[in-house]
Amino acid sequence: MSGRKFFGTDGIRGKANTYPMTGEVAFVLGRAVTSYFQKNFSKKPLIIIGKDTRLSCYMLEQAFSAGVCSQGGKAILTGPLPTPGVAFVTQSMRADAGVMISASHNSFEDNGIKIFDRTGHKLPDEIELELEKMLIDPSLIPQKIGDELGNAKRLDEVIGRYIVHTKAALSPQYSLEGLRIVVDGANGAGYKLAPVVFEELGAEVISLGNTPNGTNINKSCGALHPQMCAENVKKYRADLGVCLDGDGDRLTIVDSSGEVIHGDKLIGLCGKFLKDNQEIGPTNEVVGTVMSNFGLEYYLKENGLKFTRTQVGDRYIVEHMRQTGALFGGEPSGHLVFKKYSTTGDGILAALKVIESIKFYDRDLSELSKDIELFPQEMKNVAVLKRVPFEEVSDIKKAMTHAEAKLGKEGRILLRYSGTEPLARVMVEGRDSKLVNSLCLELTDAVKKSLG
Repeated sequence: MSGRKFFGTDGIRGKANTYPMTGEVAFVLGRAVTSYFQKNFSKKPLIIIGKDTRLSCYMLEQAFSAGVCSQGGKAILTGPLPTPGVAFVTQSMRADAGVMISASHNSFEDNGIKIFDRTGHKLPDEIELELEKMLIDPSLIPQKIGDELGNAKRLDEVIGRYIVHTKAALSPQYSLEGLRIVVDGANGAGYKLAPVVFEELGAEVISLGNTPNGTNINKSCGALHPQMCAENVKKYRADLGVCLDGDGDRLTIVDSSGEVIHGDKLIGLCGKFLKDNQEIGPTNEVVGTVMSNFGLEYYLKENGLKFTRTQVGDRYIVEHMRQTGALFGGEPSGHLVFKKYSTTGDGILAALKVIESIKFYDRDLSELSKDIELFPQEMKNVAVLKRVPFEEVSDIKKAMTHAEAKLGKEGRILLRYSGTEPLARVMVEGRDSKLVNSLCLELTDAVKKSLG
């Protein structure tokens, strides 16, 4: 990913109305995306534009749409719609591209733009680099005039398509009747439609995080802050809590006792469920990332499943799946990808498959999750002023060598830079929790002194 000026692990992201997340850049990107698809697919590309609920989405949506129109494309504005909904609608309407305006789990001050191709998959690095060239030098984009210009329209009913599609992921032999579910929409893209999906499948729904005002997305709610959901699960004696993030592509699950279930445990449960139902795919493989816990890997192997790791980001999980034919993968952060039903992580759909797993085994989620024993893991974020390869910093290299020797073979260290924020992430994992914690502190200190 070296040499990339705009695109990170998941599109372009930054402070809204501060370069590069400005209306001006969004306008040029709208032109660049339209020009790329014009050159390769269609004279007047159809481009779906979805968004979450943050205040700056109005500005970026209109600017991107103006860029599409100025380049001769046709824009369809969906209003608030989860990222997987944009991917699905792009495919369903046979559009040439889909665009999601969202900074996912970040606070409302940030925003981002991610792009899907006509199959509903996130763009590969090489196409993003082509778009970057046009962003840096807009003179590479041929100007359109007269009747070559395009148009835009708002089409709210596409949300209904996504609801029908998502509900169909729950096997017809199951319903949600008799279940009481707390659904936290994070005041984000799924705030309105998530409760509808669960209610239409028969559940009694207690809704939280469903009053967006432009500035409260992800604020003390949703997948990153499941405490309010956990309290309400206990208060209403609910069977389950489902928390989405701001753009609805990931989830956090709370069991009936109010305990938050680790994302790797959900991956383990769903992987075994798919295998026991002969739905795991020809590779007998679950795809994860370098962030997944050793305990998950051991559990899957014990259950006859292969575990493959990719770099961080659900787009890399999906790329690997497309290459090998694998049908399921996920990240501990709550991105779960069921390839049979979706081209990207989908929080609502994943919650339905978790519920299906619980019903299949006829056991409480708290019991099922105990079957998957995770290694102690400590992760810390360090704000950094610069991004230097860790192996080139002698104090960090020395601290890593010392830590690796202490951990031995049944442990690991992962140092990586965030793809969306100016942070270094330090992760240590091993059998001994005290050792893991002390080594993580040592490494964090080394990174802070050298790069903070």
